[in-house]
Amino acid sequence: MRKIYLDNAATTHLDARVKKAMAPYMGPVFGNPSSFHSMGKEADNAIEEARKSVTNNLNCRPHEIVFCSGGTESDNLAILGAARANREAGDHIMTTKIEHHAVLEPFHHLEKEEDFKVSYIGVGKNGIVNPKEIEKALTKKTILVSVMMANNEIGTIQPIAEIGKIILKWRKKNKTKYPLFHTDACQAAGALELNVEKLHVDLLTLNGSKIYGPKGVGVLYVRNFTKVAPLVFGGGQERGLRPGTENVAGIVGLAKAFELAQKEKEKESKRLIKLRDYFIASILKKVPDSCLNGDAKLRLPNNINISFLNVEGEAMILYLDAKGIYVSSGSACTSRTLDPSHVLLAAGVPAEAAHASVRFTLGKKTTKADLDYVLRVLPLLVKKLREMSPTKFQYGK
Repeated sequence: MRKIYLDNAATTHLDARVKKAMAPYMGPVFGNPSSFHSMGKEADNAIEEARKSVTNNLNCRPHEIVFCSGGTESDNLAILGAARANREAGDHIMTTKIEHHAVLEPFHHLEKEEDFKVSYIGVGKNGIVNPKEIEKALTKKTILVSVMMANNEIGTIQPIAEIGKIILKWRKKNKTKYPLFHTDACQAAGALELNVEKLHVDLLTLNGSKIYGPKGVGVLYVRNFTKVAPLVFGGGQERGLRPGTENVAGIVGLAKAFELAQKEKEKESKRLIKLRDYFIASILKKVPDSCLNGDAKLRLPNNINISFLNVEGEAMILYLDAKGIYVSSGSACTSRTLDPSHVLLAAGVPAEAAHASVRFTLGKKTTKADLDYVLRVLPLLVKKLREMSPTKFQYGK
């Protein structure tokens, strides 16, 4: 049976060039980077070379890079660590309603368990936050703002640089260094420019598994002199912000994957946008009562999120799986819940349509022939599922 993987927002395959770069550190170069002997030094040198590589692609300094176990830990360290370390300056923090749960849950914790005041900023029907809403919500007690760069479910690209400029203007006007500005850029790497100076961010999150790198490794960029409290304790690795023996092979792999992703982003983005727009137009033409979620243009090159009215998204995923087509209904981290997507609800999509959503995310191996195969299967499958469905919901009619 033909196998077509269209769930690249959940994770990507390991690029062969990345695997090759990692290989020595999964075999002969196995020393602990903290050891004083030559085998430890060799491993330590590999980490520092990886740090320099990431630095070059973010336009920052090596000591501003902290390696950790993935995007979730990086987000938690940024949010919990920055909020706690800067508590004396204020107790107000801010994020949006469409963030990944790795951002929302730390905010919920700080709100419920540590008495922080949280503003959750909404988005328009296109799934994009209005920077003026961020500006309106700022107070002299605001110490942290976190806005994702690109949404993992509907692919919408947020105006991070514009928000960053607003925050800089606020700081200058009020003669303060707050609020700190964090962005989760896990989905943006390989598609968008990640120059931290142009984005005006103080904290930025990356994840290896979204850019054809290894799972279980991530990065937190921490601007110089930004105070962040560690979440775990026990050693001096990563400036004491992330103690524990480093995942040398994973770090080397992430750096190589990030280097390749940024180097190849223009060529690959053009290819993916062409496939994305073809796929969207074809679905909307071939499948009645289907609608695109999120902005048609201000979205990631590989993201397609469609609601097929009067079809359960979970049922669609299972039926497509039986045909060798692998997709999702939203974030992989919440795939085991039956609740409708909080992202779609925040964008004003009715619960019935949110339940009927399917996310297709393209990747390096995706071809037009793959999409044509899906387009042959999809209309008949939707028709079959609608005949089985007891609901007859009409969105916007």
